Amino acid sequence: MRLPEMLYDLGMEASRRVLPWAPLLPPKLQRGVEGRRELLARVEAWARENRRETPLVWFHAPSVGEGLQTRPVIEVLRDLRPDIQLFYTFFSPSAEKLAKGMPVDFADYMPFDVVDDLMKVMDAVKPDVIAFGKLDVWPNVTRVARWRDVKLALVSGTLAPDSTRLRFPARDFLAPAYARLDLAGAISVADSVRLAQLGVPAERIEVTGDARFDQVWARAQAVDPKQPPVSLLGGYEGVTLVAGSTWGEGERYLVPAVARLHGSYPELRLVLVPHEPTRNHLMRLEAHLAMHELGYVRLSQMEGEGAEPREVVVVDRVGVLGELYVLADIAYVGGGFGGRGLHSVLEPAALGAPALFGPRHANAREAGELIERGGAMAVADEAALEAKLGAWLADPEARRAAGTAALGYVQANLGAGRRNAELILKLLQE
Repeated sequence: MRLPEMLYDLGMEASRRVLPWAPLLPPKLQRGVEGRRELLARVEAWARENRRETPLVWFHAPSVGEGLQTRPVIEVLRDLRPDIQLFYTFFSPSAEKLAKGMPVDFADYMPFDVVDDLMKVMDAVKPDVIAFGKLDVWPNVTRVARWRDVKLALVSGTLAPDSTRLRFPARDFLAPAYARLDLAGAISVADSVRLAQLGVPAERIEVTGDARFDQVWARAQAVDPKQPPVSLLGGYEGVTLVAGSTWGEGERYLVPAVARLHGSYPELRLVLVPHEPTRNHLMRLEAHLAMHELGYVRLSQMEGEGAEPREVVVVDRVGVLGELYVLADIAYVGGGFGGRGLHSVLEPAALGAPALFGPRHANAREAGELIERGGAMAVADEAALEAKLGAWLADPEARRAAGTAALGYVQANLGAGRRNAELILKLLQE
């Protein structure tokens, strides 16, 4: 065994032993530790009662984003091979709710990446293929899989050009795990090159595309405008700007820009959806709106008290943004100002809404591609935001053309779910 692998094993074993007894863990880490208590017993109990003499594919997606990206692959695989069983694991506690809704036979936390635990899981579950989502390939999972003759796949694989995984010391720890992959589906040609640099044998890499496009398209097609909360805001005859997943850094530019434009375009309505609608955030946001003389109403007031819409509707709950984008003539996507990272630009694009966002979008390849297609524009500051939003308000034809370009971009990238599912079927057939 190489020294990096020995050090990794020692670190994983120490984490498994120490974390359950460590005081004052951060809440999210504590949830993860608690979620893994009796995990092996749950897995073994499920296997005793439910494991059939059919092939089983184990999908692992660490968090919500990777889970959403993996779901179309799971759904297609379920359609193509209804006889197989599907086993699903995640790492982050934030993915608990998503995992419960996955169309799989079993879903739970990924065990600690410790050889003894993994051997028990694989002996119980007897997977034929283990498929990792996006990039989260676990070294000891791949080692034990090799001992058990389990095939290994990566679906919708992507690796940023500046990823620390490509540099020392991470690459020394991780390269053997990537080298064990039997097949890898890369999102793009550039990703396939970087995956090869990380250790995946080049002849085992195929460009299969990004299954997130299938996921956002399916969600867009499922939106029912006759159901609340969309129905409460539908039928508006002016121009609606839906600002999704906003943070304070972007709101301080967005609110004054909208206030000034409202004088020239009184038909402009803002539906503002904070990423975290906490009490403090909502109070600061509403004070900002009042300072700029924008009338506002909370969505909960419209739902509960029948309050009338105002120039600004503040959405004070989570989980509805993907539906509200159907109202958008224009979208603003948060996270591009500050250091949080741009949120999904595919959701508004799948509903034909052109998007504006801040300058920090290097974490989202699709943002740059949307700009190239003419379906989005990046803005550097308040003045640029006001100017570019004003340009789309002044020219409805240009705005609609940008929306058509955004929609066409999503439609052109559909089908990755099936291509990645077929990758796994190849390994099952072998």
